[in-house]
Amino acid sequence: MIEQFTALSAAQQALVAGLFTWSVTAVGAAVVFLTRKLPQAVLASMLGFAAGVMIAASVWSLLLPAIERSVLLGLPAWLPPAAGFLAGGLFLRVADRLLPHLHLGLPRSESEGVRTTWERTTLLVLAITLHNIPEGLAIGVAFAAAASQLDVSAGGTLTSAVALSIGIGIQNFPEGIAVAMPLRQEGASAGKSFWYGQLSAVVEPVAAVAGATAITLVGGLLPYALAFAAGAMIYVVVEELIPEAHQGGRADLATLSAMIGFALMMVLDVALG
Repeated sequence: MIEQFTALSAAQQALVAGLFTWSVTAVGAAVVFLTRKLPQAVLASMLGFAAGVMIAASVWSLLLPAIERSVLLGLPAWLPPAAGFLAGGLFLRVADRLLPHLHLGLPRSESEGVRTTWERTTLLVLAITLHNIPEGLAIGVAFAAAASQLDVSAGGTLTSAVALSIGIGIQNFPEGIAVAMPLRQEGASAGKSFWYGQLSAVVEPVAAVAGATAITLVGGLLPYALAFAAGAMIYVVVEELIPEAHQGGRADLATLSAMIGFALMMVLDVALG
């Protein structure tokens, strides 16, 4: 099976990885079939853990390889990572302003983006869907980096891309819960809550293939793309995951969980990559 996977193109590998991360989201959403409500402490620790994983993935799997690739391309080591990182955050900021969505725990009146009459359920799902795009892009770019003809010693190995996919998959479990559980608490059926929970991550395999394909066609964009994905992911962490993890007075627990998530992703990337 390993040989079959390595024989796939970068886009095909990204698709498999994206389907994996989507499936973990679905498993998280399926928790609604077991219970209607999770203790706030559990949800806070899960969201904090997810934040830690994304921060570590942004550094070890994306920004450090972006710096190394910049050097190989004869570019200033700081320029592509800095430019791509800021562009990723700006992209999410613009998307936040334009796409209607609603963050968890907020009333319908505090929805963001252009005004719309869409249901609260739709807005909640769109919030997570929007922030799953950079995760899919990160996966696609990582596999494209592994498949490039540049010196693989400068980051971007296949095992590093796999480690990134595993890390994103792990943190997608609480994301699935974070979408499905509030819907269940508001009276939606278990089936409907699960459906919307897993639907929020369908964009990941699509974004993964798009990212891998784009970098395969325009290899010179690789360091910028790696940093772009990192910037977008950090934006999600600071703008969404951390504030939501701190709701309910569980800031200390969320912070410790974030450190655990960071350490786990760091170990995964260093050990496998």
